Amino acid sequence: MGRCETCGNDYDKSFEVVLAGQAHVFDSFECAIHALAPVCAHCGCRVIGHGAEADGVAYCCAHCAQQAGVEGLDDRV
Repeated sequence: MGRCETCGNDYDKSFEVVLAGQAHVFDSFECAIHALAPVCAHCGCRVIGHGAEADGVAYCCAHCAQQAGVEGLDDRV
């Protein structure tokens, strides 16, 4: 199908991800995450789950959001 845009591997089992109308080709989920997942504004890790968002800023969890000064978020309800 195509060459991975992250690592450059030309792989017969590559796949396409469409994000905001733009198509991306990857050979693994690892490469897709590296290229497309947002980065937590507090700790810098990739947000691969639901995470948390406040004022358009992504965090990997409520704890990181709280450490950045965001109030009102909780990992458990």
